Amino acid sequence: MTQEKHKELKDRAFAVREHIIRMSTDGGCFTGASLSCADLIVYLYSGFLNVSKDNLQDPQRDFLLLSKGHDVPALYGTFAELGWIEKDRLKNHLKSNDSIYWHPNRNIPGIEFHSGSLGHLPAVGLGIAMDNRLRGYNNRVVVITGDGELDEGSVWETLHVASAYKMNNLTIVVDRNHFQANMKTEDLIPLEPLADKFEAFGCAVKRIDGHDFEALEETFSQLPFHKEKPSVIIADTVRGKGLPSIEARADRWFCNFNAAEVESLMKELHGAAETTLTSETLTVR
Repeated sequence: MTQEKHKELKDRAFAVREHIIRMSTDGGCFTGASLSCADLIVYLYSGFLNVSKDNLQDPQRDFLLLSKGHDVPALYGTFAELGWIEKDRLKNHLKSNDSIYWHPNRNIPGIEFHSGSLGHLPAVGLGIAMDNRLRGYNNRVVVITGDGELDEGSVWETLHVASAYKMNNLTIVVDRNHFQANMKTEDLIPLEPLADKFEAFGCAVKRIDGHDFEALEETFSQLPFHKEKPSVIIADTVRGKGLPSIEARADRWFCNFNAAEVESLMKELHGAAETTLTSETLTVR
């Protein structure tokens, strides 16, 4: 990855986090979870997927389905930064005059499928992948799930079928922030050893740092991991990433901040970024 591309991705992810914070008021949103997957969504739309505002109706485009739909502020923010929707439109979050609310809605350009109830979109993604194969297309289908979402049996039923039909054009990305609503996943229904479970269901699995753009590029460039298996990427992330005051907190899965708190968090975001920039050493390929 070039230094210029690395900076572009980091700057875009930072801007998306700003949008998420601004949407965390006047009714609130799922702030912590949205911040954890911001880097994943930014990378996928900026560095991997063959999809743009100009080919959204092309059946041979790539598909991304946000199964953990409550993270949609990260998706809205990415669309705004890519110019798919106007940035000012994000101010309509939860307003009755628009379709920008807590979960994805196909009235927003780029949203492929409604989601909200967890565990549904892996199966939808499998259906799209099978349809693409029947039509002879070579496009890719990526589904982002939460880790708590993996408690839904429909996820594993989907993988059982995907493995049986050797669906190597389907990729499941797990936003592994280790929290499920207001509890740690391992305190509720333990998921580990997670990679072993996916492998037992016939998937090819890799585990990476979900905030490391170089690791993301290196890993996604290897897809499919196996020519006869669906791929799974377990992306270890931090709930509330970018805001130290709410990072890895069980009580910050949904936030409704007042105007003063939003302003304070924006300052914290900028301060944390400045600290990171002065302390980190980047190795850019």
